[in-house]
Amino acid sequence: MRAIAEWLLSNGVVVFGQSVSWAELVGQVCALAVVFLARRRTLATWPVQILATLLLFAVYAAAELGGMAFRQVVIMLISVYGWVAWYRHRDAVHGVIVRRGTAGERWSLLAALLLGSAAFGALLRELDASWAPWPDAWIFVGTVVAFWAQGRGLVEFWLIWLAVDAVSVPLQLVSGLWFSAAIYLVFAALVLHGWFSWQRTARRHRERTATGHETLPAG
Repeated sequence: MRAIAEWLLSNGVVVFGQSVSWAELVGQVCALAVVFLARRRTLATWPVQILATLLLFAVYAAAELGGMAFRQVVIMLISVYGWVAWYRHRDAVHGVIVRRGTAGERWSLLAALLLGSAAFGALLRELDASWAPWPDAWIFVGTVVAFWAQGRGLVEFWLIWLAVDAVSVPLQLVSGLWFSAAIYLVFAALVLHGWFSWQRTARRHRERTATGHETLPAG
């Protein structure tokens, strides 16, 4: 397994004069596909995400970005949760049920993002596990919170992703991961589209519920 990881990291393609390893290329393409799949609320979102985490863990570990590498492990665990949650809370006709978070849920997401980033950033600095502990922590915690909210079907997870992208792009450029940075710019545009798409879906769900035409969840 280690030999495969080393081959994926040491071999790749040249794009616009820059070398991109197979691990980074395939991992980020899978991560990009996850955004498309999440917008369509399909269960295939989660197995594709798990594949992306396996590849990107190797990429970020090799770049000595401890927080971004460790977050892949957490993302994999949350992806398993999300896979089960979406399966259990899907609608037989309309797909995965999505909704806007309550005021309490929104404040909880914000608190988790801010306090978690502060605590994890301090840990990374103490362990000397990252040369950029604070942005690394923001990306890590934001990703975890976003995936948890996505698993719950909360529309707000798209906004958390925007906050993550705003820090991820410059950090990865400085780290020499220019291809990953470019992918995250594409993420930002897709996230905005996903936000509006889920907003419309959540509104239709509320309208169906209000009129008594809601279909019972399958499973």
